[in-house]
Amino acid sequence: MPTSRAPTRPPLATIARATLGGSVALLLLVAIGGPLGHPLLIPPLAASAALVFAAPTLPLAQPRSVIGGQLVSAAVGFLTLAVAGGSAWAAAVAGGLAIGAMALTRTAHSPAAATAVIVVMTQPAVTTFLLLLLLATVLITGTGFLAARAGRRSGKGGSGAAPYPAYWW
Repeated sequence: MPTSRAPTRPPLATIARATLGGSVALLLLVAIGGPLGHPLLIPPLAASAALVFAAPTLPLAQPRSVIGGQLVSAAVGFLTLAVAGGSAWAAAVAGGLAIGAMALTRTAHSPAAATAVIVVMTQPAVTTFLLLLLLATVLITGTGFLAARAGRRSGKGGSGAAPYPAYWW
């Protein structure tokens, strides 16, 4: 029988920074997305924020994957919508195709598959949705960049927090 151990708990300062950074980023997204009529973007972006703030060294959390994966998946959603319409069946196909498209483009980001599904189910205006998604993902990764540097003492070797990003693109 396989055995496993949970990873060690990060330092409290790292947890606090991740919690505060994620909360700030998501509150900013609500402030922007709510008035523009796209509150359903919050669930997959909350999952994106969880990766950026709580698992910043994972490939799925890097800006290339967060921004690229979300935009690639949205494009897949819009293409699927154009070809197959807005049914639940088409949404399921869009989610699956988004996984393949992200693998092909080396932008794997699991929360983004939900974005493809949301596009098919809600049928948003293409330009508004893509611009809002781009803004949101840049905001998440930018806030992650700032949060990773918060509390670091210059010249003292940092606070023990994982660096973010590990790479940009």
